[in-house]
Amino acid sequence: MNDNYQIEQVCPPGSFQYTIMAGDTLFSLAQRFNVTVQAIINANPGIDPNRLQIGQIICIPRATPPCPNGFLYTVVAGDTLIGIAQRFNVSLQAIINANPGIDPNFIQIGQVICIPRVTPPTPPCPNGFLYTVVAGDTLFILAQRFNVTVQAIINANPGIDPNFLQIGQVICIPRPMPPTPPCPNGFLYTIRPGDTLFSIAQRFNVTVQAIINANPGIDPNRLQIGQVICIPRRCFTVCI
Repeated sequence: MNDNYQIEQVCPPGSFQYTIMAGDTLFSLAQRFNVTVQAIINANPGIDPNRLQIGQIICIPRATPPCPNGFLYTVVAGDTLIGIAQRFNVSLQAIINANPGIDPNFIQIGQVICIPRVTPPTPPCPNGFLYTVVAGDTLFILAQRFNVTVQAIINANPGIDPNFLQIGQVICIPRPMPPTPPCPNGFLYTIRPGDTLFSIAQRFNVTVQAIINANPGIDPNRLQIGQVICIPRRCFTVCI
């Protein structure tokens, strides 16, 4: 074996040193590290692809994985995949899925991997509809598109980060709140979770029909939490 191959190899940026072992070929290395044979040859001027020697040190260019729904991270000394997963609050399997071909037991200093972002859980949405965020979406754009306020969307999605929507994230778009009705002969009431016109009518000792008459355009089957309605006062004589 030629001892010259033990001389420290200076690798170009974006690559790392690798020591040839028994059975290695450029083709097998290209497959293992998810790069092309030509990329390895380009990183090692003068290499003879047909005469690799055990102990020979070559440069392997790093393959940057696609990462549309996350961010790229460069492995540093001491890193393990489980440690990285814990640091960024994602599962080990999620990192493996985001980096096809990665060897979870053999990551290298300087290796670039994709860390998928954690997709927030789907919020409950009883008074609206679920929407999946696409590229380019912002809360302001969604508020304009669906004729609601940004604050209404934030209120419908507790814990949402208005400045960091993720592609594929599912959020609740509340339906536009009906305007507050005039109520000269009664009082205003704000709908709460579990309310129905029947339960409200019983609570305030009026009829369902009286509430409907006092709220033109109301949909008795689609009350919204936070919606303000007029509760007419019960008439014991003729109401003027």
